[in-house]
Amino acid sequence: MPIKLIADCGATKAEWCLLDGKKKKTLFTQGISPYFLSTEQIVTIVENELVAKLKKTIPTEVYYYGTGCSNPANVKIVQKALKKVFPKAHIEVGHDLLAAARSLCGRDKGLACILGTGSNSCFYNGKKVVKNSPGLGYVLGDEGSGAYLGRKVIQHFLYHTFDEDLMDRFNARFKVTADEILDAVYKKPLANRYMAGFALFLAENRGHYMVENIIEDSFNDFFFNHLYKYKESWLMPINFVGSVAFGFKDVIKEMCATYELQLGKVIKNPMEGLVKYHL
Repeated sequence: MPIKLIADCGATKAEWCLLDGKKKKTLFTQGISPYFLSTEQIVTIVENELVAKLKKTIPTEVYYYGTGCSNPANVKIVQKALKKVFPKAHIEVGHDLLAAARSLCGRDKGLACILGTGSNSCFYNGKKVVKNSPGLGYVLGDEGSGAYLGRKVIQHFLYHTFDEDLMDRFNARFKVTADEILDAVYKKPLANRYMAGFALFLAENRGHYMVENIIEDSFNDFFFNHLYKYKESWLMPINFVGSVAFGFKDVIKEMCATYELQLGKVIKNPMEGLVKYHL
């Protein structure tokens, strides 16, 4: 019986699931992004943070899904690293959108959306991603994502658009100056993650009309710019994965009803669905 290792790797954190017969073991390592890490650095992370915890259980099949792996050059970097660590294993490397689609839809056709730190969407034919609305990243796109929501929170704070109550709540929650925010966004790395951290303010202040407007406008931008571009959106359920989708699923449900679209699954992370798919 094959021993399978499934990986769901973001830039910040990576979740690994080892399937050995009926035994299932979940492990975590730091994130892996081939945009920032070489083959050798990935090998070091996997050997130091994962292999030691496997306790001599060597996988015969590795299914890796990760950020940056829609780029063929990045796929080669990851594949080469995994082959060095697991030389006898069958290895497949796919991107995070394929992970979302397989987790949400299994082997059925469907629309799969990611709403996490970033956002993305696709139509999946049951085997592969066949349509993908362009992902423009956090500067030009990422509508409905944590970074997009967080950016709107920052704008409302810096422009003093928030009412006095929300300004006080923001100051008490984050204790940050305008200069510190601008410095983090324009001069420091990982600005998208920094901005996404401010989306928590929305989750913590639900019910205030300004907060509800920001959430609704952000998801409206995602639906209009992405889901409206697929003719399949009116033919089959639309599924979502990601912390933002899961945290605001009530708004997504209302928006699907408004747009007369059928809502499918809304889950926090793809691993459980990936395990079912690979079993």
